[in-house]
Amino acid sequence: MKAPKAAVIALFVLMSAVSAWPQFQGKISGRVLDPEGKPVEKAEVAIVSQKSSSLRYDLKTDKDGRFIQVGITPGYYMVTVKKPGFAPGSKEIHVGVADQQNVELVLKSAAAEAEKSYSAADKAFLNGNKLYAEQKYAEAAAAYGQAIGLDPANWGYHLNLGLALKKSGQAEESLASFRKAVEINPESYSANKEAGEALAKSGQHAEAKTFYEKAAGLSPDDPDAQYNLGVCQVNLGESEAALPRFQKAVELRPDYADAYYQMATILIGQNKVPEAKAALEKFLALAPEHEKAAIARQLLDFLKK
Repeated sequence: MKAPKAAVIALFVLMSAVSAWPQFQGKISGRVLDPEGKPVEKAEVAIVSQKSSSLRYDLKTDKDGRFIQVGITPGYYMVTVKKPGFAPGSKEIHVGVADQQNVELVLKSAAAEAEKSYSAADKAFLNGNKLYAEQKYAEAAAAYGQAIGLDPANWGYHLNLGLALKKSGQAEESLASFRKAVEINPESYSANKEAGEALAKSGQHAEAKTFYEKAAGLSPDDPDAQYNLGVCQVNLGESEAALPRFQKAVELRPDYADAYYQMATILIGQNKVPEAKAALEKFLALAPEHEKAAIARQLLDFLKK
C-alpha cells in the first residue's frame, strides 16, 4: 500500500512528553570533606527533588562526614550542604530505579563576611522554595532573584528562578534564567532540559535540539530525555534520526505510550505497515483514553485495509 501524504502525517505529531516513571525506591549516600580532605561533622544536608521542592530530605553528617538517605523516589535531586565556616556546596544527581548513588562534596572555607552573604542567599533561596511549593510563583521568583543578587554564581538559583518564571507565564525571562544556569553549569541535566523545552515551545527547534542532545547525553538512561530529543527532531523534519530515540525510550520504559505513537507515525511514513500497526496497537493498549486514541484507531483501521 502507499504511504499517506506527509501533510497527513504531520497532523499526528505530539509535542510534549508525558506519563510518570515507575516508582521504585533508591538510595543516596555521601561524604562531606573540608579543603584538606578531612571529614566535616554535623554538616546540614538537604536533598531536594528537582521536580517538586516539597519532596525533601534533611539530615546531618556523622563524625566521618558521611550521610545516607534511603527510600528515594527516582529522579533528579539537588544535594546541598551547609556548615558554619564554609561556603555552601551543592551537586545535582540522578537516582534511577532501585539505584544507589554516592556523592562527595568538598566545602570551601569562607571568610566571615562572605559567609554572612552566602547565609543570606541561602535563606532567600529556601524562602523561594517554600513560596514555590505554595504556588506563589511571582513571590518565589522575587526570592530567587534576591538569592542571585547575593550569590550570582550559584547555578541552582538561576534554575529555580527559571522554573518560577515559567510557572508565572514569563517565557522569555524563564528561558534567560535557564540559559544562565547552563552557562554556569553546562553539565546540569535539568538546566539543559528546561532550556530545550523553553526553546521548543517558542518554536526554536534548531537551538532546542542542542540542549536536548546535551540532556540526553548526560542522562542516556532517561526515557524522557530520549523522547524530547526525538520530538524535537521530528519538528525539524529529521524523522529518520528521531525513530531510534523513540525506540530507545520504549526500551527504557516499555509503558511509554506517547513514544509508541510517535514511532507509529514515522513507520507509516516509511511504509513499514506491520511495524506501524504493532506500535499503534501497543499505544492503544497502554492509553485507550489518550487524546490521540481516536486518531490512532483511525490510522490502525486504515492500515488494516
